[in-house]
Amino acid sequence: MEDNSKQLGIRRGTRDFPPAHFLFKVEAFSLLVKTGVEKYESDVFEASGRKWKLSLYPNGDNKSNGSGFISLYLAIEETENLPLTWEVNVSFKLFVFDQIRDKYLTIEDADGAVKRFHWMKTEWGFAKLISIESFSDTSNGYLVGDCCIFGAEVFVMERNCKWECLSMVKQHDDNSIIFKMEDFSKLDKKYYESSVHTIGGSKWKLTVYPKGNVKFKGKALSVFLELVEADKLPPKRKVYAEYKLRVRNQISDNHMEFSVERWFSATSVNWGYPQFMLLKVLHDPSKGYIHHDSLIVEAEITLVSKVKRSP
Repeated sequence: MEDNSKQLGIRRGTRDFPPAHFLFKVEAFSLLVKTGVEKYESDVFEASGRKWKLSLYPNGDNKSNGSGFISLYLAIEETENLPLTWEVNVSFKLFVFDQIRDKYLTIEDADGAVKRFHWMKTEWGFAKLISIESFSDTSNGYLVGDCCIFGAEVFVMERNCKWECLSMVKQHDDNSIIFKMEDFSKLDKKYYESSVHTIGGSKWKLTVYPKGNVKFKGKALSVFLELVEADKLPPKRKVYAEYKLRVRNQISDNHMEFSVERWFSATSVNWGYPQFMLLKVLHDPSKGYIHHDSLIVEAEITLVSKVKRSP
């Protein structure tokens, strides 16, 4: 095993099972070296829907400072009919078989980087796969009976990545729901809903209980902001909103107002105040909240989260 892997930017390991895609056996390796051949190319093999070959430099790839090492590269084949802008992104490992221990030495980039094959770069690999000294030491099991076995495992990273973008968008224009409730004293339903408004790409409405809701029934005005169609959100999806709920004072600027920060979801479709203001305060003519028998309830939405996703 090499002891300088980190310096070379290589990660080496061992495993029991062979490479998934290709094995390349060389018999009489010493005779191959003596021929003086710079590079020997294997036959083409198929992996992950593409054609590949291995390029072996038995004396090292001197042009890439591989002197004193075995050099081995993975090259893509049959690209002639592909467009000029073609590219194939690949995660791969190369192998040397330890014939004594029945294990495979695995070699890959130290950072596990995906390699981009394209028309200007059709091969990737390792100029310093393994030192010739270590490779030739019979006790290491890589060269036994003048025979050695290399291998490759190739996985193409298809470009079908889905993406999602979450934005927090401040709302400046058309960001208010104004719900004017006429003939307020004659309203007899449990609750009333405003029209639906689209703000920040989401649909919203106000729900008002004139005589209160649940335990505050008969005691307080209840006001809620609802995310319309929240039940149709994807699982776990949430929509964040910052907003103000307001009952407008129609004779002065002394409005009743509360600020809210809330995540809405399919299980939390509305949020507000069941005890927004006491009914005795609401109905006090001197307070100015009910004027000419009308009540104006508002929601001013100042920030909404928005999610964009790939198709």
